[in-house]
Amino acid sequence: MTYCDDINHLELVFVIVNFGTGSKIIKQARKSGIKGGTIFLGKGTSENHILELLGISDIRKEVVLLVGDRETAYNALEDLNDKFNFHKPNHGIAFTIPVDSLIGSGYNITFENRNIEGGEEIMYNAIFVVVDRGLAEDVVDAAKSAGAKGATIINARGSGIHETQKLFAMEIEPEKEIVLILTDSSITGDVTKAINEKMELSKPGHGIMFVLDVNKTYGIRE
Repeated sequence: MTYCDDINHLELVFVIVNFGTGSKIIKQARKSGIKGGTIFLGKGTSENHILELLGISDIRKEVVLLVGDRETAYNALEDLNDKFNFHKPNHGIAFTIPVDSLIGSGYNITFENRNIEGGEEIMYNAIFVVVDRGLAEDVVDAAKSAGAKGATIINARGSGIHETQKLFAMEIEPEKEIVLILTDSSITGDVTKAINEKMELSKPGHGIMFVLDVNKTYGIRE
């Protein structure tokens, strides 16, 4: 195993683009120093006359996940924005989330050996909600009622017919959906409260929700 303890800041990069663009994103990111990426399929849920935050209603999306040290990730985002024009409507969005721990892919970094410094002011949060398949739209409706502009729904499945994946000790089976909602930090509390009340997530088996801070963003329109 290669140890990379000298890298003190890792960033998980999310890029949400229209279907068919994900491979191009990864190819360009590699030119900027990112080692590779993973593509998930999803769909946008924003109303098509709003064109805000996470895309257009019912258009198939690809969610690209990349990881790298902060400098490389930020440089890659700038290069991606220059090439794919995230600042233009319907060209996609991109944002980064700080990574506390990463083992594998040449990295061996845990929370204990990262240098924690004062961060930038957090303007956005990423809300992840995992629910049974068919309930994602209810999550989106609850989020919109509290001011969220849209979401991306990702279909989750195990790697085999009899296998499951786990996220925070909860099994992610073929019947699950993951809802990703990007919100202004000022309304995150209202959005999570609305989702929790509607979906009753505090009851066993009703799903889980977690919130992460977002560092750098491209393509978000107020």
